[in-house]
Amino acid sequence: MKCTTVEFKTNLIAFVILILSVSSSSAQPSLKETFKNYYYIGTALNNNQVFEKDEKLISFVQKHFNSITPENSLKWENVHPKPGIYNFEPVDSLVAFCERNKMFIIGHTLVWNQQTPQWVFEDESGNPATREMLLERMKEHILTVVGRYKGKVHGWDVINEGVMENGEMRDSKWFQIIGEDYIQKADPDAELYYNDYNMWYKGKVETVVKLVKDLKSKGVKIDGVGLQGHWGLDYPPIDELDAALKAYSELDVNLMITEFDMDILPNPSKYTGADISTNYELRKELNPFPDSLPDSMHVIQSNRYAEFFNMFNKYKDKISRVTFWGVDDQHSWRNNWPVFGRSAYPLLFDKNLEAKPAFFEVIKTVQENDK
Repeated sequence: MKCTTVEFKTNLIAFVILILSVSSSSAQPSLKETFKNYYYIGTALNNNQVFEKDEKLISFVQKHFNSITPENSLKWENVHPKPGIYNFEPVDSLVAFCERNKMFIIGHTLVWNQQTPQWVFEDESGNPATREMLLERMKEHILTVVGRYKGKVHGWDVINEGVMENGEMRDSKWFQIIGEDYIQKADPDAELYYNDYNMWYKGKVETVVKLVKDLKSKGVKIDGVGLQGHWGLDYPPIDELDAALKAYSELDVNLMITEFDMDILPNPSKYTGADISTNYELRKELNPFPDSLPDSMHVIQSNRYAEFFNMFNKYKDKISRVTFWGVDDQHSWRNNWPVFGRSAYPLLFDKNLEAKPAFFEVIKTVQENDK
């Protein structure tokens, strides 16, 4: 059976990339060292990983990453599940690990419309909390959590996902009860960020730009804008991402690519966000690669990763950090969102911590840029 010229070239590229990817892990370049003159390279660690029980994984993290974000252990429902009750053990372990390895630590996240216990928004009788009550709870939470890690956690996602794609403020309980001024200051010695997904949508870009300018004009500390990188093969359009990065780069704040991973599976809808309440039933057509990723998809994923990193490198003087949302494919939230039970393959390393072809294409973006 003859193959077309396009098929031959695709297969040849796939073969070359896969040959490169069989290099032993000891021969693999370090991500953090490769990008040391560009920006921090970060990853998120889940609650099990922060206790350092997997020595192979911890050694791997030490090699490739110089910034760490707790995936869930600092979210309100985990660190502050009940009034007056705090669970700091996982975070203490993560902070100690990062301090030993001189890593930049991100506190994720202080105020969010998701993963916040219902009691936060209610009085003792179960009625909606008043503005004053919710403000006091937010203040107490921030002072307690941020205060415990003062001088140790270097940057905080203070407000997470507060703006809709059309530019309107998200109608969260924070917004409903307190109003638009629920954005508060935290530790003045740490960097404070606004973090959100779909940050390339024109309406959201305009609102976030205005928000940052307004905060600065009122003397409210705002140090950075985080663009959640839960992106796919066809979104965001690279020209729209470029336009968004240009707009944010003019705000005189740090830019961060946060929660970075790549959706390469069929999308059950046209939704491009990261609302964790979104879910769809598992169907065969939504899970085309249940066992492994074919060579052709490795090529497509590699090219897309290279496209993103070439764009990041263009703004390397403004971008301070790129954080992957997970260390490897096995531990990615993408495997269970928005369809539970899929194998998603969204990161640079497979379930065995082996570098995928996309890893080498990302490394190449620096090599070619530095020529």
